[in-house]
Amino acid sequence: MTAMKGPAIFLAQFLGAEPPFDTLGGLAEWAARLGYVGVQIPCSPQLIDLTLAAESRDYCDDLRGTLARHGIEITELSTHLQGQLVAVHPAYDALFDGFAPPELRGKPAERQRWAVDQVKLAARASANLGLSAHATFPGALAWPYVYPWPQRPAGLIEEAFAELARRWTPILDAFEAAGIDCAFEVHPGEDVHDGASWERFLAAVDHHPRARLLFDPSHFVLQQLDYLDFIDRYHDRISCFHVKDAEFNPTGRSGVYGGYENWVDRAGRFRSLGDGQVDFSGVFSRMAQYGYAGWAVLEWECALKRAEDGAREGAPFIRDHIIRLTERSFDDFAASGIDRASIRSILGLSGEGA
Repeated sequence: MTAMKGPAIFLAQFLGAEPPFDTLGGLAEWAARLGYVGVQIPCSPQLIDLTLAAESRDYCDDLRGTLARHGIEITELSTHLQGQLVAVHPAYDALFDGFAPPELRGKPAERQRWAVDQVKLAARASANLGLSAHATFPGALAWPYVYPWPQRPAGLIEEAFAELARRWTPILDAFEAAGIDCAFEVHPGEDVHDGASWERFLAAVDHHPRARLLFDPSHFVLQQLDYLDFIDRYHDRISCFHVKDAEFNPTGRSGVYGGYENWVDRAGRFRSLGDGQVDFSGVFSRMAQYGYAGWAVLEWECALKRAEDGAREGAPFIRDHIIRLTERSFDDFAASGIDRASIRSILGLSGEGA
């Protein structure tokens, strides 16, 4: 059985305008110094030419070579921002326009076509890079109606998920053609935000073999869901893993919905690894139990701690939690070593049997 890989780090929260955070090579060198062996790359033009990566194996080989010089591998590409734009409710048009190129802002139909093309390019780029999975968001049409007041019209949610499936099925087919899993991050703000909504989506895309999950326990803490049970239920669809911590401390003043407070003052907030409430021993044990062989990727988001400190602490935290799978049973020393005939005798059975 293949073991989990890591530690790795998602570069989205660290990409910046100053060295070493302004280039892929600089980020790779920085990550390697901190003890990481993999990076998850957001599909930003600052880090990767997605069109060229989809068309040129030579370009992809050069990209991998740049990272290999620092002892770093690519874990997955990410189109979280582009995936979000595959399905946007009009209430969020202005807010999500910033995820698109300037020339597409204020043009939701053109913006969506661009987003679909970007995610499809990422499938081909992932194949050229020798990857097995891709990380993204599914977007949202029903999210403004997540709370059932006013009463939702009959069929509203069903039609939203049917439309989501119409938009994503051709993209999933592109991932199938490329041989890449498309892992959706289960996340508030997406129509796929918990197990029930994942089941709706999976049914709507007819259980497409490339429709997979990115598991991040922090989002379950904030929703007060059982993230270990989620692994038990859906482990066969988990292809990506974000290692992120969170805490939930409700009061008589604020709870799951947050009271419109900023991140520092919310009852539920993201924390650096080890500073929150996620049972990572339980998470890593479950992932090992079910044979997860992908990457463990730090996604740093914390309302309190500096990003550089969270990144520095993350590599040893993940490394110490990855479980190296045993090759033998713990009680092998007590094995009796008897043959089948003896076993049948112990059971009170005669002869060798069928």
